[in-house]
Amino acid sequence: MAAFEYVALDERGKEKKGVLEADTARLARAALRQQGLTPLTVEETTVRSNSKSKAGAAPSGATYRGGIKTNDLALMTRQVATLSGAGTPLEEALAAVSRQTEKPKIQSLILSVRSKVLEGHTFASALKDYPKVFPEIYQATVAAGEQSGHLDAVLERLADYTEERQVANATVKKALIYPTMLVVASILIVAFLLAYVVPQVVQVFEGMNQELPALTVGLLATSAFVREWGLIVAVILIVVVIAFRYAMRGEAFKTRVHGFLLKIPLIKKLIRGFNTAQFARTLSILSASGVPVLEALDISAQVITNRPMRTAVDTAAGQVREGSTLGTALEKTGYFPPMMLHLVASGEASGKMDSMLEKAATHQERELNSVMAIFLGLFEPVVILIMGGVVLAIVLGILLPIFEMNQLVA
Repeated sequence: MAAFEYVALDERGKEKKGVLEADTARLARAALRQQGLTPLTVEETTVRSNSKSKAGAAPSGATYRGGIKTNDLALMTRQVATLSGAGTPLEEALAAVSRQTEKPKIQSLILSVRSKVLEGHTFASALKDYPKVFPEIYQATVAAGEQSGHLDAVLERLADYTEERQVANATVKKALIYPTMLVVASILIVAFLLAYVVPQVVQVFEGMNQELPALTVGLLATSAFVREWGLIVAVILIVVVIAFRYAMRGEAFKTRVHGFLLKIPLIKKLIRGFNTAQFARTLSILSASGVPVLEALDISAQVITNRPMRTAVDTAAGQVREGSTLGTALEKTGYFPPMMLHLVASGEASGKMDSMLEKAATHQERELNSVMAIFLGLFEPVVILIMGGVVLAIVLGILLPIFEMNQLVA
């Protein structure tokens, strides 16, 4: 049985979209007519295992457009885990979850995965057709859960992991929103003062033979530059940003930029803290789910966004393959904090790697939050002080000639 996306007209002539299951497109149209709908288009969403355009090409499911939100993935995972834990067969659990969702795109995705399961594929292999939706850690963890017979517990861990990662990413983004808005607002306010306010005020001094103070002369020169070249400079900056983003698509350039960021004191701590926390959390859930250590290391390295750190972890994984301990290999990278290395070594010695990694991830996340608080605590007042200094210079540049005129009159 396959899943079909349809567009049909109801009795009132209104267009209706949805997903239904049927053996063939003809039976799907018949089912729609039985519901009083007139089918316009009926397209199969199932990804077949032999759907390759070339030898070695990815299946068509790999081009599933857009993916889904992390919150939707976590909710779907938890629902399947709950139903599986209650003894519901996987295909029935997927069907029930598809009926619960109100989003046609997610419903289509779930039914497509379910159709693969009904064809005899494992749940993990069905997920591989949608790598943009289900990342490698998701696929490997599900595969380990199916092999161990504890799929429900593994899915619960995956739901927790997905939610925690979403919270971590949201925390970082929210923390950067206010400083970014503050910087942009400061630049716009100063540009407005220089381009429009200063010229109007200093017109009072034009035509006077009085020599203006150096600060006022500099202010007038800056104002003239902003009025004449401001738009051009803004366009150049936009072009530079676009060119930079395009250049960041290249791995070599991205590696150099990421390496430079690791040399900036406070930024370095933020980047290391975020990436080591992500790495430890991912490795913890994979280890707890029964994924082999070497495979878990390869997958965990992919969640590290900083390229030099990812390369270092890949090198560490190679050393583990050669017989080195994980703690020793990670210590050689120079990127991981002593506390985390100590916990990893303790986990290896006691055989409780998953719990030690979880503690390491929790510790790193707390430290990251502390560093983030320090960063924001320093950044905001520094920006405000700089903004205040610039405004003060503008005000003094306007007032100094007035003070001198009053002295002459006196």
